[in-house]
Amino acid sequence: MIGLRQINRNTCRQANAAMASSLQQPQQRGASTKSSSPERFWTPNPVNGRFQRPIFVAATRQHVGKTTVSLAILSGLQKRYGNKIGFIKPVGQQHVKVRSKNSGNEIRVDKDVELIKERFHLDHLDYEDMSPVLIPAGYTKDFVDGKIAFESQQDDLESSMENVVKASHVTVCEGTGHCAVGSIVGLNNAKVASLLGADMLLIANGGLGSAYDELELNRVLCQHYSVRIAGVILNKVIPEKYDQTKEYMAKAMMQTWGIPLLGCVSDQPFLGCPALADLERLFKTEMLSGKEHRYRHYNVNDINVVTTNLTRFLENLREKPKRTIYLCHVTRDDLIVGFMGEYQRRKAKGDDSFECALLICGRRGKYQLSKEIADLLDGLKGAPVMVVEKTTHEATSMIVKFTPKLHIDDTYRVGVAIDHYEPYLDFDELLRRTQSGNSSFNEPGCIRLEELRKL
Repeated sequence: MIGLRQINRNTCRQANAAMASSLQQPQQRGASTKSSSPERFWTPNPVNGRFQRPIFVAATRQHVGKTTVSLAILSGLQKRYGNKIGFIKPVGQQHVKVRSKNSGNEIRVDKDVELIKERFHLDHLDYEDMSPVLIPAGYTKDFVDGKIAFESQQDDLESSMENVVKASHVTVCEGTGHCAVGSIVGLNNAKVASLLGADMLLIANGGLGSAYDELELNRVLCQHYSVRIAGVILNKVIPEKYDQTKEYMAKAMMQTWGIPLLGCVSDQPFLGCPALADLERLFKTEMLSGKEHRYRHYNVNDINVVTTNLTRFLENLREKPKRTIYLCHVTRDDLIVGFMGEYQRRKAKGDDSFECALLICGRRGKYQLSKEIADLLDGLKGAPVMVVEKTTHEATSMIVKFTPKLHIDDTYRVGVAIDHYEPYLDFDELLRRTQSGNSSFNEPGCIRLEELRKL
């Protein structure tokens, strides 16, 4: 009777043979037409002389923690190699405007690029090289219509990568979402990693069964594009199950795939707490007062929708946690005035413990803030208040479902994220894996990448 391991090996060999055969087929749309080897993006390691491959950070799905892990990796690498650390976001979506050092022009780059360049003072890199391909609204339609050529995307991607690699000892690439994101324009994460000669670092959220299943889907796509997997980082692991999760996930991956667990990160709830600035972006509004507290963070579990009378509301303000977000309807002038009055009362006593925030909710056109209340709040310092053009139910639901992202101006949360993640990561093994010359397709019995290149 043939064992399961042998079946897996035979299946893997057949898949690799089919892949090797497909490399000899005529080019299809979205396929590479370049003959240059991705090995040109490998850099000599200044310590041991081995070639260092780029490290490509991707995830099993959205909101798993790619940027946070990238920050921690860059922090650790900078301690080992100094400031000459490279970073590139090959394909981005949400963008910000910055100024290019080389051209002096104002350009658009992925928002994570601005965060990482400024946080780590990567002055040896230019913004233009760090975010070569952006996919704004309408881009995919233009690509499908033939208005954007795959070759032009690849040229931009590879020329930018060459500039980053030449200026750096080791380069970190941050992907977008899971490994298949970007497929419609021919630049999914796995394919980009292959073009850049990078090794993949996969991030998954904590757990066993579901995390393993999601990793398998992404691992197979990496295998399809001949991308070696350096390892896996398990994120947001429940503290009470940390030891069990780490032990069994590491054992399962090594037994089946031969891939090491390079990090198992305990959950840090604070990193999921939005700042008021996050809520401004979420609701596309600006704070009416208390703008100096835009980067004060709040636990979404402490949201309180106020439907009581003023007396009971004032009791809540004095009894509940000091960082509570209150929501009230725009017609409740009594609650709005009471909120501001409680802040002023404590301020007059020299009590600085008032850190609550008030979101005034109501649909535009149907209800609006009275002129008198608006004048009272305008430019007032101290108590954070903003108007949200949603019902209290809609606003509450949006906040609970919202996943805050790290932002360049939120320096405190960025610092907390780096300090929390970095100690959990095995940098020595990550660097050994990405410098080793004998990594396989990460499944026992499979053909090695080096052997496939010779076919």
